Amino acid sequence: MGVAALALGAACGRGGASGRTAGDASSGATSQATSRPGIPGAAEDGPARVGDRSAPRTLLIEGTSLTAGLGLDPDEAWPAVLQQLVDSAGLAVRVVNAGLSGETSAGALRRVSWLLRGPVDVFVLETGANDGLRGLDPDTLRANIEAILAAVRARYPSAVLAVVQMEAPPNLGHAYATRFHAVFGEAARASGATLLPFLLTGIAGVPSLNQADGIHPTAAGARIAAATEWRALEPLLARH
Repeated sequence: MGVAALALGAACGRGGASGRTAGDASSGATSQATSRPGIPGAAEDGPARVGDRSAPRTLLIEGTSLTAGLGLDPDEAWPAVLQQLVDSAGLAVRVVNAGLSGETSAGALRRVSWLLRGPVDVFVLETGANDGLRGLDPDTLRANIEAILAAVRARYPSAVLAVVQMEAPPNLGHAYATRFHAVFGEAARASGATLLPFLLTGIAGVPSLNQADGIHPTAAGARIAAATEWRALEPLLARH
């Protein structure tokens, strides 16, 4: 499991599965606004443009505080850095950060219909960190991921779907961590989605790349996360 063994190990050393989530700065989840304007559903987003290459495509990232960029300036969150990489590559893609602190996969499922009111050409799902920290059932996590992706597919049949691999804290035991790891690939395959790398690859367990809570990346860590996901997303964006 390599990186999986680190997973959220640093987080567990501070919060574990005691109820503290990846979106909690203290004892309660803190809602973080999206880091870019034009949240899906806003009137200015207009009708869906899937397949229209004359207008910028929309890459929507639904995620937790790791995506929202808790503790960082909006321009330092990994989706904002991803936008910079997209722009440098000359791709007409608008990255929308729909991260929400403290959200579990069940919360992401409840929220997705609102997010789909705006255009979506590429949908990236980052969820599960808070499920793992709370020790929630991995099979329920898989079901929620598949339901979210099914909702996107129903609304936007041509949209590109991707799921970010996440890992469980090792203190919950090998069996739980193994099952948790597996559900992301299973859900991606069942939904026709691309499985993206573990978001915290090279970041988890590295004090200099994490904030004081041991959970959320620093600005430097967010840049690494963006580069990790970009390596997998670039060919997807270039092909579609």
